[in-house]
Amino acid sequence: MSKQDEDKPDDHSADAGPGSRPLGYSPSMISDPRLRYEFARAMIWTATVGAVVLAVTIARPLLVIFGGMVFAAMIDGGARLLGRILPIARGWRVAIVLVLTVLFFAWLGYFAGSTVSQQAAQFPSVIETQLNRLVDWAQTQGFDISQAQLSKYAGGITSGIGTVTRALTGAVGAITTVVLIAIIGVYVALEPQLYERGIAWILPQGQREEFYKTASDMAYTLRRLMAGRLVGMAVEALFTYVLLVIIGVPMAALLAILTGLFAFIPNLGAIISGALMALVGFSVGVDTGLYTIGVYLLVQNFDGYVVIPMIAKKTVDLAPALVLAMQLIMGLLFGVLGLFLADPAVAMLKVALERRAEHNQSEDEARAAAGHGA
Repeated sequence: MSKQDEDKPDDHSADAGPGSRPLGYSPSMISDPRLRYEFARAMIWTATVGAVVLAVTIARPLLVIFGGMVFAAMIDGGARLLGRILPIARGWRVAIVLVLTVLFFAWLGYFAGSTVSQQAAQFPSVIETQLNRLVDWAQTQGFDISQAQLSKYAGGITSGIGTVTRALTGAVGAITTVVLIAIIGVYVALEPQLYERGIAWILPQGQREEFYKTASDMAYTLRRLMAGRLVGMAVEALFTYVLLVIIGVPMAALLAILTGLFAFIPNLGAIISGALMALVGFSVGVDTGLYTIGVYLLVQNFDGYVVIPMIAKKTVDLAPALVLAMQLIMGLLFGVLGLFLADPAVAMLKVALERRAEHNQSEDEARAAAGHGA
């Protein structure tokens, strides 16, 4: 057989159809290896771009679903805590947690409506006045800065937030998002095993056991993380209110509520609440401003070195720089909702990576033991 005959495709080597009739090559088959390689590369790039576009498109719904998981973990943590003192069915414990949550928000709304509403109306003017004083002081020190420049920078930052943020920051969008998160969280908290089995059923059978372990670790970590956040919020709000009332700082109730809410966002939340507290304090006088700074430092140190370690211990050991970077990214992409969920997202990613590393290590040890046995 000649060289040319060897290079020719053998049509008779193809799969035979009915009656053993040779079919030959398909018209869509690429016989040249170089063309097949380039075609594979093009398909990989196309799939990558498509995955990125799909991720951007469904990012907001996925974030809402994740927010529902976080809310479910908070409800589940409360139900488990009640289970230690009330030996009743899980459904009743979940119902008690939900009723107490609704009552708390109803009281907070009543308190805010009767006590904090007047302070909230005065709050913007106080902040604006203090910012103007800060700009005037900076100008006397030789800094070329003005209120118009600050407004311009703030407007640029706001306009840089994407479409998802604009959808979430609207009044209707925000209410809809909160309602969806609450509904998803309640459903998942009532029957968490149902949804866990549903996800496991999609996975290959050999990966289901590892998935159950990872999901259990994630749920445990999320419960501890949320417990630390809630306790920290309550402690910071209570201590801030008491310490500010002692010296007569104006808007103590509003500042306490804002401090408690911002405590849910580590790092950035503490900075924002501290800045607002100092601005209000300096509106009264230098002594009051310095006192509010002292209150801020005392509360933050007590929460950071006593409350959070006591609740979370080593369960959620997150690097502050990593959390801050995730907050900046998710805050830019998703606004306030991204800021609130950045910390839980980092914790879940950390647990998943740790479980994957442990699984790979156990597989390597098993292969090594099998090799020694052989």
